[in-house]
Amino acid sequence: MNTNTVDNTKSSSIFTANSSGSATGNAATSEEIQNRFLTLLVAQLENQDPLNPLENTEITNQLAQMSTVNGIEKLSSQLSSLVDSLADTQAVQASALINKTVMVPGPHLTLAEGHAYGGVSLAAPADAVTIHIYDASGSLVQTQSLDPAEAGNMLFSWDGETRSGTTAPDGSYTFKVTASNTGGTGSSVTSQALQLGMVSALTRTANGNFVLDLGPLGQYNFADVQQVF
Repeated sequence: MNTNTVDNTKSSSIFTANSSGSATGNAATSEEIQNRFLTLLVAQLENQDPLNPLENTEITNQLAQMSTVNGIEKLSSQLSSLVDSLADTQAVQASALINKTVMVPGPHLTLAEGHAYGGVSLAAPADAVTIHIYDASGSLVQTQSLDPAEAGNMLFSWDGETRSGTTAPDGSYTFKVTASNTGGTGSSVTSQALQLGMVSALTRTANGNFVLDLGPLGQYNFADVQQVF
């Protein structure tokens, strides 16, 4: 009887050691791991104890481990390719926004030739929506009531008229939004100010993502765009 038996658990333990070692960056490639695994498995089969042979389930489990490692490596490669593809798709979509006016979160309001436009995002329906407009010094210039609105985004315009009845000079202003549902629950409604700006350029960041350059309003992610005009 051949006494040079091989422990049936070694292939699994060595395989596991190689698999876990890959996380350190010093492990062998998947192909090298596979070759070692198969060599060890053949050695097991050749030197197994005839009175205690490997069970089919043991062989199946060991082969399944190898299949899992190969599958994970292929999946990782596929995911990496998918991420690159999505980034390219995002770049193409974002580039189509250059020279377009978009609505993004923010409180800025630009008055030009007696016209200014902004937006409001409502988390729930509101029958009382009020816009408070401030000049560069933070002084309240005008308070404007909007029509009742459903949940979602809505636009508003300001003609530059101040609380005193005069016309405000062209320039940059800011605004705040308050909203409530007085006819229903009487509670306040969560609201957000939305600003309008023109996309002047598309910029790629250090991490590979693309952002929209809105000039004086700054840079915004493609996901921040609420509406395109």
